Amino acid sequence: MNLTELNKIATAMVAPGKGILAADESSGTIKKRFDAIGVESTESNRRDYREMLFRSKEAMSQYISGVILYDETIWQDAADGTPLVKLIEQSGAIPGIKVDEGTQALPMCPGELVTVGLDKLAERLKKY
Repeated sequence: MNLTELNKIATAMVAPGKGILAADESSGTIKKRFDAIGVESTESNRRDYREMLFRSKEAMSQYISGVILYDETIWQDAADGTPLVKLIEQSGAIPGIKVDEGTQALPMCPGELVTVGLDKLAERLKKY
């Protein structure tokens, strides 16, 4: 990617009046949200929830400049077969990916967590 393209993306991401939608909940985090409202955390229910967000055309086009996605989400298709990434792009927002893979306990430091997955980011980016 050249500097002009990168500058264009950066400028779009900070457009006045718009923000970034963090739709990067891990399967565990979204399960907690769904449990609270009595919804089973299946792949199809998670997809339907995310599709509902991304098909909110007015909100997406007017207020969202970019969307951070979880690994599962970046590969999912909407119920009609449209890739969720395509729905985001059609709204004018820029899809992105969560760069880490969550946290885990830090050895010998009770109660402390450390971010994991950054060591595999270069390989993951090739897939995306």
